[in-house]
Amino acid sequence: MHKHPVQARISTGVVEGFARDGVRRWRSIPYARPPVGTLRFRAPQPPEPWSGVRHCHGFTNCAPQEKSYTLLGPGRFQPTGEDCLTLNVTAPRDTAAGDLPVMVFIHGGGYIMGSSATPIYDGAALARRGCIYVSVNYRLGALGCLDLSSLSTSEVRLDSNLYLRDLVLALRWVRENIAVFGGDPDNVTIFGESAGAHAVATLLAVPEAEGLFARAIAESPAAGLVRDTEIAAEFAVRFAALLGVRPSDAAQALLRVSPAELLAAQDRLIADGNRDMLGAFPIGPVSGDDLLPVDPLEAMRQGTAHRVPLIVGSNADEGRLFTRFLKLLPVDEEMVEAVLAGTDAGVRDRIVSAYPDYPNRAACVRLGGDFAFNVAVWEIAEAHGAHAPTYVYRYDYAPRMLRWAGMGATHATELFAVFDVYRSGGFGRLLTAGADRRTALQVSRQVQGRWSAFGRTGTPGEGWPVYTADERAVLVIDRTSRLEYDPAAERRKAWRGFTLVR
Repeated sequence: MHKHPVQARISTGVVEGFARDGVRRWRSIPYARPPVGTLRFRAPQPPEPWSGVRHCHGFTNCAPQEKSYTLLGPGRFQPTGEDCLTLNVTAPRDTAAGDLPVMVFIHGGGYIMGSSATPIYDGAALARRGCIYVSVNYRLGALGCLDLSSLSTSEVRLDSNLYLRDLVLALRWVRENIAVFGGDPDNVTIFGESAGAHAVATLLAVPEAEGLFARAIAESPAAGLVRDTEIAAEFAVRFAALLGVRPSDAAQALLRVSPAELLAAQDRLIADGNRDMLGAFPIGPVSGDDLLPVDPLEAMRQGTAHRVPLIVGSNADEGRLFTRFLKLLPVDEEMVEAVLAGTDAGVRDRIVSAYPDYPNRAACVRLGGDFAFNVAVWEIAEAHGAHAPTYVYRYDYAPRMLRWAGMGATHATELFAVFDVYRSGGFGRLLTAGADRRTALQVSRQVQGRWSAFGRTGTPGEGWPVYTADERAVLVIDRTSRLEYDPAAERRKAWRGFTLVR
């Protein structure tokens, strides 16, 4: 189908995108100056204006990461580079200025990989339902999600929580510019999956983000990704050593080394951290600075987080993905015992007893999924739900192809429904060969309908009550969806109060 150029005038100049398939798209609009040179490891700066027309038909760089993570199609990879602070806008073909809800998507990838250009995140299906869809790139890994600020000197300042600062600036860009595309800047929903969901939950506790979004959706937020300034400083010293420099020389060195060298040191830091169980994954936000003064969960418990409506949930078989790919979770007995080694013996026994077949492999996989994702869901739901409307789901749907492959409703599979992958050709049709196609489309309509209703009104449709500490209502999304009250109660109670210790 032919595409037709479309233009919009934003605060920094004119951007040209294209219209096709009933939507208008603008790709890789800069929302910040390139964070290169002296701006590396610094808070993002607003973009500079340009003259003439900026062509935004195609995707430019994603954040530096391993090439294998940047696949766009058979034999096609997205280029990587530090000049990556861009966002994409997808809008219905016909919109009245400034009246549609806005949905801003933050991609996942463990804070070390991912891109807004990943084909599954296209967003056209959501836009056709009547919203302005925005997807955002942010700095990843050592260049954006590793706190090196403790290595600052009088000559070289290194800022903390760079990726969070990126996301706040992107949301400010949305507030300033989205009406041009037909969006309502006072009706913005942020949503994300995995590390993206963790970013969503963290933004709830960022004071500078107040007023930049009206509601939030966190799909399978990861646990254990926040560290305090003391642990962050220890990781920074370790990182300097991996680069072969003394802490006092590290700030200057960090401005000189290549992204490839930073990635190599980052990979070693993660491997060493997993072995030493320092208390947190080294990559992610740090609490206790000017941007994130309080740990997000603690801010929710205190009621100082932004009191916006929230959807939070997870998938029925979270851990299964990590038995085949990205083997970072404790999904076998040896890894589980390593995670629980620093806890009190009574806590360790309480947790494993909640999985009756432990150390059977299936029990370990379920325990690992709870450790990495469900603990975060349970804690966020209880903490935020005490102060703002909170809706909890569990996504159980898996077509037979995924069940036969041993994946089930594993991590990230709800994205197939959110982004209407089952309706598309190729991969979506392969997953739903035969009789599954009808039910897959039914589940997709339900999820998109509820997400869209939430984005419009702050409530996700009928039959989904708010989560309270008394009832703990959970919407189970499947071929036939249903409400359950405090499902997996014993597992939830077993993890209460668990923390990784040094």
